[in-house]
Amino acid sequence: MVANQNKVVVVMIPLPLQGHLNQLLHLSRLISAHNVPVHFVCTAAHGRQVRLRLQGWNPNTISTIFFHDFPIPPFACPPPNPNSTNKFPSHLQPLCEAATHLRNHVASLLQKLSSTTNRLVVIHDSLMSTVVQDFVCLPNAESYTFHSVSAFSTALYTSEKVGEQIRKLIESKGTTEYDLSFDGCFTPDFKKFIGVQHEYAKLSSGRIYNTCRVIEQPILDLLEIEARSRNKTLWALGPFNPLELKRLLQQIFKYVTTLV
Repeated sequence: MVANQNKVVVVMIPLPLQGHLNQLLHLSRLISAHNVPVHFVCTAAHGRQVRLRLQGWNPNTISTIFFHDFPIPPFACPPPNPNSTNKFPSHLQPLCEAATHLRNHVASLLQKLSSTTNRLVVIHDSLMSTVVQDFVCLPNAESYTFHSVSAFSTALYTSEKVGEQIRKLIESKGTTEYDLSFDGCFTPDFKKFIGVQHEYAKLSSGRIYNTCRVIEQPILDLLEIEARSRNKTLWALGPFNPLELKRLLQQIFKYVTTLV
């Protein structure tokens, strides 16, 4: 039985909003390409939705990605208010709150998968940290927090020390504090939701960003120094792109030759 175990199994826990779902599904594809089983967990409706909207590849043709669509309790879904003074889509918060009820489903799945692998790696959206908290009960499990926004935004919002360094650097080039402000970005209720999720994110072993050092080298360097001081790891694995590089280069070459 031990001989038939997978060395590593990955479990993806996205926030069930399209921009968040899509990024972790593309990351699932990259990981599964190395013959690592990936279990993609979502709500029933949104799991189907992200697969239907996916472009660039067909998830049904990859045998190492397994989809788990779990039910969540009914929730009120108010219409968006285009006249709101705060432009944050607060009508989506009930869905985010309801998605936290995936915790029991995820705990059961992790318990089951734990016995099939030497190492169970949980990658979860930064706003789904409470859902995966039970991984700490499993001796071979570890978790990593995935940030769907840029390292720049994450540093400004979540790290007081790094954020201050960035502000000094940016302001020296003429950018004002107003330009870097998060005022009006979130409602008070959603700030509370973020705060709770970030508290549980402290259980993770590190952070993953959909970026690369070519794009955000100075910010990632600052974040990595902070991560090491807390015995955490930092991974810049992006940008995720489903296009085939060869085909893209051929298209660029064809376009350039028409200009000559």
